[in-house]
Amino acid sequence: MKGRYAISRNTQPLPTQAPTERAFVVGAELKTNAKRGGFNIEDSLEELAALANTAGLDVLGGTYQRLENINPETLIGSGKVEELQGYRDELNVDVFLFDDELSPRQQRELEKQLKVKVLDRTALILDIFAEHARTHEGQLQVELAQYEYRLPRLTRMWTHLARQAGGRAGGASGGVGVRGPGETQLEVDRREIGHRIAHLKRELEKVRAHRARHRQQRQRSGIPVVAIVGYTNAGKSTLLNYLSEANVLAADQLFATLDPTTRRIDLPSGTQILLSDTVGFIQKLPTGLVAAFRATLEEIVEADLVLHVVDITHPNAAEQAAIVDETLAELGASQIPQLVALNKIDRLDNPEQVTETLARYPNSLAISAVTGYGVEALLNRIEGILQANRRVKTVLIPYERGNLVSLLYEQAIVEDESHLAEGTLLHVHVPDHLLELVEPFELETTPS
Repeated sequence: MKGRYAISRNTQPLPTQAPTERAFVVGAELKTNAKRGGFNIEDSLEELAALANTAGLDVLGGTYQRLENINPETLIGSGKVEELQGYRDELNVDVFLFDDELSPRQQRELEKQLKVKVLDRTALILDIFAEHARTHEGQLQVELAQYEYRLPRLTRMWTHLARQAGGRAGGASGGVGVRGPGETQLEVDRREIGHRIAHLKRELEKVRAHRARHRQQRQRSGIPVVAIVGYTNAGKSTLLNYLSEANVLAADQLFATLDPTTRRIDLPSGTQILLSDTVGFIQKLPTGLVAAFRATLEEIVEADLVLHVVDITHPNAAEQAAIVDETLAELGASQIPQLVALNKIDRLDNPEQVTETLARYPNSLAISAVTGYGVEALLNRIEGILQANRRVKTVLIPYERGNLVSLLYEQAIVEDESHLAEGTLLHVHVPDHLLELVEPFELETTPS
């Protein structure tokens, strides 16, 4: 058996690791909607298999069914359920993974008929998030999403009552002493989970308020914020590491990092910006997770610029980019200036592919976060976009106001500096919040 030593008949097994669960992926697609979430059914199942691998499952294969209407009991038709029973027996399947979120009723009925564990995409993503969340904030967010997902499915946790009553627990003929206690225990459990959800929401509101105070401090400091967004595994963390030596985990798997990281970096002119990496997006991202990660995702809404990283080597790069844009629109961040970084150019063999790809994405440039190709051009483009939102001023600042000169170097973009008898002459791009400070020293024309 995989994960165990070979043993003889007269010895006891000595496990070396937990046996890997064997999974089989299942999809359903309405005939009237051949592309859901921008992905066709085959590509969506490929992504589900990749998620399963990230969760440590061994994917044996997959299947899908095109339907006129979704079956309210099992999602798929009865014939497809029988087909899955055959795969279960033939391949020794431990868990069936469904690509769409199952209702509690569908999940119960499928487990009843398939007699193995049944999970949907939402449960799988929640499990991955729970495994990868490292900070207290991330753990709170995931725990809240898990409880809200599990609450309507709570009856699945009490099937032992049915076994105790010979399969009649909860039914009209369950017998004296069976129905009442089962319902009582279930209501107690629901109440406890309800209390826990309320507590988690209060804690996350504190986190949200804390983040809001930090954002206000950053806004007062005037340092521009650039939020890195992108589909999961597009290379956001790799780019942040290259630019800032942040040492963020960068792995070739989905949702390798969840916890947001912000680093201060210098642009070519010396101006400093804050670069913030956020959680990756994915199609059919559970709404509970989006709500739970609200405090984190608000970092995007408050940014001065959105840096959208796209994996141009992925066969579904265009669909992935569309999913990110849709998510940004849902968050209310679509009005923020956006720069597209087409990443992983080092993996392309044909340079003509780059030209063709750039033409499909407005305001984009090609980079490699691994080799550094195009990163200097990326920083210059970021600086140019941020400059466009600043006022060009010529100011003569007295030498006794050296602190203002230092402030302009930190928070503005100084194009030219010279020293006159009266003070320091600067040609500078000034952000709005510093305009009042520099207006007393502004010159209409540059002294000769």
